[in-house]
Amino acid sequence: MQPFLKALEETRPACYWLDRPERPEPAEALAGDTRADLAIVGGGFTGLWAALQAVEDSPGRRVVLVEASTIGDGASGRNGGFASPSITHGLVNALQHFPEEVPQLEEIGTATFRGLVDDAKRHGIDARIEETGTLGVARAPHEVDPLRIYERVLQGLGQKATFLDRDAVRRELHSPALLAGIWHEHGGILDPARLVWGLLRTVKRLGVRVFEETPVTGLQATGSGIELASPGGRLRADQVVLATNAFPSPLASVRRRTIPIWDYVLVTEPLSTSQMQSIGWANRQGVGDASNLFHYYRPTADDRILWGGFDAIYHFGSRLEKRFEQRPESFRGLARRFFETFPQLEGLRFTHGWGGPIASTTRFCMDVGCAHEGRVAWATGYTGSGVVASRFGARVALDLLDGRQAPHLSLEIVRKRSFPWPPEPVRSLAVAATQAALARADRTGTRGWWLRILDRLRLGFAS
Repeated sequence: MQPFLKALEETRPACYWLDRPERPEPAEALAGDTRADLAIVGGGFTGLWAALQAVEDSPGRRVVLVEASTIGDGASGRNGGFASPSITHGLVNALQHFPEEVPQLEEIGTATFRGLVDDAKRHGIDARIEETGTLGVARAPHEVDPLRIYERVLQGLGQKATFLDRDAVRRELHSPALLAGIWHEHGGILDPARLVWGLLRTVKRLGVRVFEETPVTGLQATGSGIELASPGGRLRADQVVLATNAFPSPLASVRRRTIPIWDYVLVTEPLSTSQMQSIGWANRQGVGDASNLFHYYRPTADDRILWGGFDAIYHFGSRLEKRFEQRPESFRGLARRFFETFPQLEGLRFTHGWGGPIASTTRFCMDVGCAHEGRVAWATGYTGSGVVASRFGARVALDLLDGRQAPHLSLEIVRKRSFPWPPEPVRSLAVAATQAALARADRTGTRGWWLRILDRLRLGFAS
């Protein structure tokens, strides 16, 4: 048996972050008729940030949050825990889609990250935040020079970034697979479930009413506001924030802007002291490959390694099924490439493996907007980089509802909707063609005709 297959033998089909006794008991479901000033649909990061900011903006505001499943059970509790200081899925993506606004967008991203850290401290949320920055790494020769250029661009924006040649990057992380790297000393890593649960405790303490196992089955405008229907009752509110992300929105126009892409993750057993020393990683940065089909990896507080990414699976018709959470072929590929990266860790076992959907837009960053004469707002589509960006998305949704004249509302990322995904079967064909083109670009170092067309149209992936 291949060593990487043996490492998977005792893997639990569960999310490491959520598989802990401190997970809170679910709240009751909505029953009967309930009234609110603000209703929030979705109990992930966007919904929780919206709830927190809403009650801090207007103490005494009656806020009700409803979640179809349990709080944090979607992407917010299942992600890698990378706190990237970006609202655009990274600087390269911002340069492609919003080139005239990059300085402002980068400034907002940094401020949003600082706000997250400050909120956690102020409310006593132990999210295990480590301000380590991130390490981007090249594994192919054609990826090295773009990292040199990236260093200059970041430094030109006043950010701390250092290019690392082969010897320097391997001093940071002892892996024979790495050819170069860039240490971007902004952002860090955190425990996403602890952040979710801490935000939940905080908003409840501030008076937000939370109902779980409460799917919204209908949304309609009434003379007095918006009415949300659920199996157990009705919720009437003056205003609504939709924070459903990868899951179907009550608004068709929002559903057309996002598709669910399935991502998979493994977590190892805790490393021994000697195993940790064998890989270095003294600065504990979160790591991401420079390739299009990339891995992301980071240490946990108890010296495990979280290893995810590479596969990005789309199912025809944007289907969301429980069985998709486990995909053995993805786990086998992850395990094989893990030991190619860290051959000195042969014999290490994986304890947890899981998958889940992330919401992707055609511009690979969030989509925001409002409907029903400004009484319903949404923020969605963070494309796997929503730990920090969701805080800003929640802020924008509230500002749109309340009619504030905030400077960020004039930015193109807010004013301009993402281009809608085409209907099936064109949607599946477009996704497959793009994924194949990205894989070819990783092999050859050149963007083919399909990617160049998408670049000209400002569509697709550039991160």
